[in-house]
Amino acid sequence: MRAAIIGRPVSHSLSPLLHRAAYAALGLTDWTYDALDLGAEDVPVLLAGLGEEWRGFSVTMPCKQAAAAAADEVEQLPRLLGAANTLVRIEGGWRAENTDVYGVGMALQLGGIERVPHAAIVGAGGTAVAAAVALSSLGAEQVDVLVREPARAADLLRVLDALGVTTAVRPLTDGAVDAPVAVSTVPIDGQPALQDLRWRAGQTVLDVLYAPWPTPLASQVQNAGGTVIGGLEVLFWQATAQVELMTGLPAPIAEMRAALDAR
Repeated sequence: MRAAIIGRPVSHSLSPLLHRAAYAALGLTDWTYDALDLGAEDVPVLLAGLGEEWRGFSVTMPCKQAAAAAADEVEQLPRLLGAANTLVRIEGGWRAENTDVYGVGMALQLGGIERVPHAAIVGAGGTAVAAAVALSSLGAEQVDVLVREPARAADLLRVLDALGVTTAVRPLTDGAVDAPVAVSTVPIDGQPALQDLRWRAGQTVLDVLYAPWPTPLASQVQNAGGTVIGGLEVLFWQATAQVELMTGLPAPIAEMRAALDAR
């Protein structure tokens, strides 16, 4: 049986480490997990030409929207988000799933966030939309959206509106972040644009990046006395859910965590 992560770039991904550790712990000696460097335009061609030995894909940028569009079945979450981070083999094709929401939610809860009426999202890409659903599930009634270009936040605002969440769109140059909890989905090459944001003691910020670490944003928040949750937690928990979807077996959480800690 075969599985892989698809996206571009993927050479830095720790998904192979986590999934291979899971297969070893589960005794799935005939399972392999690879990294395939592919663009969004490659996804439909890839899926059309695969044999039954292929059981699932983790999907990262820039392929998440293409994965949802190419799937034969689309679950409720990826339909709402317009993006899938997981593809699972079904009879006659592929089913689109999204475990990013679970990953973000678990990272926040294990970081001490049980309820958050007011939050902020920095960035507006596919992971930001997943963060919106996770924050809503934790009770967010207001979400401030901080972006460089407000026009690019259309999908994020659509989802927040569908969830009944009040929004306020602000530019990254606006200064202070008022919300007690924030999720940043800004890639590493976009982090210089975050230098004007002001943080304060007591805030909790989840930065979905994990390499390189600490990010400039993480250092800013820590220097201001805030708490930072790193993206490794998001990666870990969304991967445990993917393992279960692809193999049909409970994820071996202890062994997967040990592999991550030993890297």
